[in-house]
Amino acid sequence: MDKRLQQLREEIDAADSELVNLLARRMDISRRIGEVKQELGQPLYVPEREAALIAARRSEAEQRGLTGDLIEDVLRRTMRESYQRQKHQGFRRTGDSERPIVVVGGKGQLGSLFVRWFELSGYTVTVIDVDNLDALEKSVENAALVLISVPIEHTATVISELPELPDDCVLADLTSVKQAPLGSMLANHSGAVLGLHPMFGPNIPTFAKQTILVTPGRDAVAAQWLLRQFEIWGARLHELPAERHDQAMSVIQVMRHLSTFVYGYHLAHEDIDLDELLSLSSPIYRLELMMVGRLFAQNPGLYADIILSDHDQHRMIRRYIQRFTNLLDVLEQEGREGFIREFNAVARWFGPHAGQFLQESVGLLQHADDVKR
Repeated sequence: MDKRLQQLREEIDAADSELVNLLARRMDISRRIGEVKQELGQPLYVPEREAALIAARRSEAEQRGLTGDLIEDVLRRTMRESYQRQKHQGFRRTGDSERPIVVVGGKGQLGSLFVRWFELSGYTVTVIDVDNLDALEKSVENAALVLISVPIEHTATVISELPELPDDCVLADLTSVKQAPLGSMLANHSGAVLGLHPMFGPNIPTFAKQTILVTPGRDAVAAQWLLRQFEIWGARLHELPAERHDQAMSVIQVMRHLSTFVYGYHLAHEDIDLDELLSLSSPIYRLELMMVGRLFAQNPGLYADIILSDHDQHRMIRRYIQRFTNLLDVLEQEGREGFIREFNAVARWFGPHAGQFLQESVGLLQHADDVKR
């Protein structure tokens, strides 16, 4: 090997070792920050602080002749690791330490996630599932929160069969549809009622930057301790009425999941060689295949429950199918000119978001290219 190349490679190795040491030092500082946050009851994730930090480091990087994107990629990956490590230090408890939290369906994937995080915050948590339903009545006698985390098809029944809860107990659910469960909870409990929809799956390593949708039911003030607990965990809360929630989910979940399922269904029935398809794929198509394939690595019952949860939502799917047919007619009858006209009409609807999404997607595509095999 050329001596010059060998020397430069040794310098690279030394610089990389310095980088590892710096990252280790940063992680140690982050750990100490987590200890102080836990003591003060401050949120795991503070978006304003993160945005300011990244902007400052981007500026410094560009002054040194580096791209801002490079340092932002490094920092964001480092901060994700920091958030994951800080969770093990626990969180300040916002609710009553003398009263338990009861999670009905707490042995399921999503229910057990919330059980773990409540326990990280120092709560006494009672898990009720199919194997100990006889303990439910006793467990709720002094409960501060009863959280329902069962499949959609069983939610209304489980709520209707709850024993009487304390007047000051919060009753909440984690279902992905909100109008029917919220109505059932209001009818079966006279105290505080809250609809919750975590916009994430059970395998998240941390609540930092995760979104929880909140649909108010009754006595929002009495439930503030619970919402504050989510914020301390790092979650972002978005409040909206149950009807608007279900309308939005018809696009965000029902239509999207069914479209993804149909695309995978089509590929399977075309009997395409998936390995060959991957070897020929650009990063953007690989990313699309990843998003389709991840669906089929998960529980089909969960997606069936979401898609079939409200028959009114299927009207939008029918409109989607009709528009697909309409556009195919445009292509066959008008060709390129018709496609460009309709394309420009949709681009106007997206407005400035189109350019923003293009920019945001660059990092995702680079990551897809990095992991390509």
